[in-house]
Amino acid sequence: MPACPALFIGASASHQGKTTVTAALARHHARRGLKVRVFKTGPDFLDPMILERASGAPVYSLHLWMVGRAACRALLAQAARDADLILIEGVMGLFDDAPSSADLAAAFGVPVLAVIGAHGMAQTFGAIAFGLANYRAGLRFHGVLANRVASAHHAQMLSEAIPEGLRYCGHLSNADDIALPERHLGLTQAIEVASLDARLDRAADVITATSLAELPAPVHFEEGVPDAPPRLLEGLHIAMARDAAFSFIYPANVDLLEALGASVSTFSPLANEPVPTDADALYLPGGYPELHAAAFANNACTRESIALHVRRGRVIVAECGGMLYLLDSLTDLEGMRHAMLGLLPGDATMQRRLARLAMQAVETSHGLLTGHTFHYSTLDTSLTPVLTASHATTGAAGEALYRHGTIAATYMHAYWPSNPAATAALFRGEPL
Repeated sequence: MPACPALFIGASASHQGKTTVTAALARHHARRGLKVRVFKTGPDFLDPMILERASGAPVYSLHLWMVGRAACRALLAQAARDADLILIEGVMGLFDDAPSSADLAAAFGVPVLAVIGAHGMAQTFGAIAFGLANYRAGLRFHGVLANRVASAHHAQMLSEAIPEGLRYCGHLSNADDIALPERHLGLTQAIEVASLDARLDRAADVITATSLAELPAPVHFEEGVPDAPPRLLEGLHIAMARDAAFSFIYPANVDLLEALGASVSTFSPLANEPVPTDADALYLPGGYPELHAAAFANNACTRESIALHVRRGRVIVAECGGMLYLLDSLTDLEGMRHAMLGLLPGDATMQRRLARLAMQAVETSHGLLTGHTFHYSTLDTSLTPVLTASHATTGAAGEALYRHGTIAATYMHAYWPSNPAATAALFRGEPL
């Protein structure tokens, strides 16, 4: 049973600074020459980009429903065999949703560090810390860290408010200038933050003044080895769009394509690069096409190569932003209508409020394919869905999966390792 120092970074709510703290810890220990593996709870693409930059290693998702308990166990066991430290960033508040961050931490015995944004409070900080530590019996609790602290006097009040028996791990100050910038889908992408490494280094410097500067206690992780999937995509070449416009990609999804036997290459629509002529299939992931819609009009090389790919009868799998790119048009938040590729009938419109956010799954002939949806656009299309996903907990109707010739498109971001056979069918252009 492999063992490795490990810490689960949870919080009292969203927007408390979990990612900043997790990134600070990862950068601090990586600078010490340690091999740090970071995981993110639940479906997320933006936080892992920051955490990968901080740790120097790809960041995989853990979630008891979407990823599955057995697959989570295998990922953690593999990391424990190779790493000097495992960090897991939670999602939302520690006990929010089902399964929650606390469920994940408890399932694998990882002690929780609770991050609490302390702005606007004093002694109540201690009550919240006490509640988080004692709300659930059997949950290992490492301690509490105060974030967004106004002054040294404020920090002293917070530390004095901690009940006996709880560990106060220190604080991060408002003056540290380490908070990470955000936009409508969450954090700004790592590649777009020019000062990111300097910000991460400042955050790591702050960690040295806390008790978190030293490694936490080792955690023993049960062995888990996933079954190797059948090589259903043997010899297939899949070209994947990857740049600032198309970046919402699970590392585990790419790993699966390769384990299924495919070779995966990347190209950049933003850089006007063509789809490789020998690509059997094209993957257009989600991202921010709305931020680059005007630029796409000038990228004739990419546009023509994708059109040629379709004329040759080759497969396209498109998710969320990738689907928007294929449509007739996309209207941005200022009401400006931008022509897209015109390969999928329909028009999308960006809006300022969230259109849909949910864990979802689609029932295929190969079984359940899990994933999630998170978007600020609406779609008007004449296409009829071939399948419709369902909400993970309520069973309510979710996102549609459309087929148009060799194109499969949906708003749902699928976690492909949850169903390798369905994934292979997608990329082979076969019915689901």
